[in-house]
Amino acid sequence: MSNNRFIIPVFVPHRGCPNDCVFCNQRKITGQKNVYDYSQIDEEIMKAVKTIDFTKSPDVEIAFYGGTFTAIDVESQETFLKIASKYVNNYKISGIRLSTRPDAIDENVLKRLKKYGVKTIELGVQSLNEDVLLKSNRGHNSEIVYESAKLIKEYGFILGIQLMIGLPGDNLEINMRTVNEVVKIKPDIARIYPTLVIKDTELARMYEKNLYKPLNVMEAVEISKEMYKVLFLNNINVIRIGLQPTENILEGEDVVAGPFHSAFRELVVSSYIFDLIKENIENESFDEIEFEINNKDVSYLIGNKGINKKLIKDELNVKKMKIKINNDIDRGIFFINSGTFNKKIKFSI
Repeated sequence: MSNNRFIIPVFVPHRGCPNDCVFCNQRKITGQKNVYDYSQIDEEIMKAVKTIDFTKSPDVEIAFYGGTFTAIDVESQETFLKIASKYVNNYKISGIRLSTRPDAIDENVLKRLKKYGVKTIELGVQSLNEDVLLKSNRGHNSEIVYESAKLIKEYGFILGIQLMIGLPGDNLEINMRTVNEVVKIKPDIARIYPTLVIKDTELARMYEKNLYKPLNVMEAVEISKEMYKVLFLNNINVIRIGLQPTENILEGEDVVAGPFHSAFRELVVSSYIFDLIKENIENESFDEIEFEINNKDVSYLIGNKGINKKLIKDELNVKKMKIKINNDIDRGIFFINSGTFNKKIKFSI
């Protein structure tokens, strides 16, 4: 939960994608209706650079999102990368990150990315179940994920794995098998996205024909929490849970159905925090309890609409709950204090 990282996003929707997965309409998801031209990219990056206080955000990256970057034609790739690398070389930008498909990685690709200062490569893995990959029209099998991830790590890049829950043919058991396989791959970072039914996708047509049933919010929270727990306990930094909100998605304009919530990560992490509190104090008896925490993490502790405060009092029989703000405490940690009972609990990297 580092607050020292700053991302300058550059969206390249559907650039390079070799096929349409059933869930995908990148122009809807990114909020970008048209692909940027190169001059716009340069202008947007410069505009962002001018707003950054590098003393407070020492780790600043330019990130290409939205398409299968390494499947774009080589000339376009190099034009994008030259623009970004100019800022790496001449400003305090620490590197470039991008996302791509597992089947769009090879040694030539990685040599090119290394040349231009790419630091992080995120693979859109989604699932490691063959049936789910087939039903989602991913266009590749799971084996290529292992091969690409191994190659990325050998070339010294930071490896990210993006996972989805609620895909066609998916269930909790499949999700847990996938996340446990991901742990074996040993990525540095991960993302968890619940599947949303977006307009103008094959999944939307399947939904309209009752061929697909999306998860509800609470189902998605419980599955995401169990996956988050596995990743966190294996020291894999989960940098996002839930789709990045855009104006259209917030308004409900482009989401037909599915577990969208503007504070989805908060729901997941808050639920995990309650599990940790319960695990540590359910065999104790407290009339009064104090939680000491960094101010920026208070919303996770309290929970959406104060749900954790209610659960702590109702389920754990704590009569009085106090929150003490201590900004000297690192984010992702809180303390439980009651008399001689003192416990340090970590819930995030």
